Amino acid sequence: MELKANAALIIIDQQKGILHPRLGRRNNPQAEARMLEMLDHWRRTARPVIHVQHLSRSEDSVFWPQQSGVEFQERFAPRAGERLIQKQVPDAFCSTGLETQLREAGIGQLIIAGVATHNSVESTARTAGNLGFDTWVAEDACFTFDKADFFGHAHSAEEVHAMSLGNLHGEYATVVSTACVLKAD
Repeated sequence: MELKANAALIIIDQQKGILHPRLGRRNNPQAEARMLEMLDHWRRTARPVIHVQHLSRSEDSVFWPQQSGVEFQERFAPRAGERLIQKQVPDAFCSTGLETQLREAGIGQLIIAGVATHNSVESTARTAGNLGFDTWVAEDACFTFDKADFFGHAHSAEEVHAMSLGNLHGEYATVVSTACVLKAD
């Protein structure tokens, strides 16, 4: 595996709202540290960084635009020259112009990190893979929450995370660790 000189790092929904206790128990307590490791590496190597911000259409969402939860966490705030993609649904490609921006910039490799693994990360990675991008998901730079399945059976965040990564690996994306991504440079 080789990290391209113009591989884009896509960090999904690292907004203040994702830290709200009402979202419940999560996994991967080190996920933000891994995201920041990659972000620092991308900035040092002058690779493209894309920050995805969710602007919910639901007033009860932690990402509702009329409150502070929609704002980026300071440690993940976009810097000058970094792209900002604002979305209203989990998929960062849906109605955002992301695909066009990537194609115009000649970017074919995407490294995805952020939240939630089973939601926006999985949705974005599926579309990226379907569109033909060389898509990597940094499994230890993502996290999710405890969730019940359709039949009402409770699953831990670890199980939800693992199943989501299993859905992605091989068909839509290559699931790797942050260390693997950084070693590929």
